[in-house]
Amino acid sequence: MTIKKPLAINQPEVGQIIHDLRLLAGLTQEQFAATLGVTYTTINRWENGRSKPSPLAMEKIQQKLKEMEGQGKELLEKYFVK
Repeated sequence: MTIKKPLAINQPEVGQIIHDLRLLAGLTQEQFAATLGVTYTTINRWENGRSKPSPLAMEKIQQKLKEMEGQGKELLEKYFVK
């Protein structure tokens, strides 16, 4: 499986990835922020398209998807695999 560079994803997809992953994990924005080491405000901005994650944050998001079975893999392939 080939992973795209995080910067190759356009802004609307970034917000959707984060939202989908967070809901799949059953986490609030606050809880998801804590797992990534960012603030609630940061997650909220990402999901609403007002900013985008750094490359390091995108790596963490990709890693979270890899750690999840089933739907996590589907999201990873949907957004990151060529």
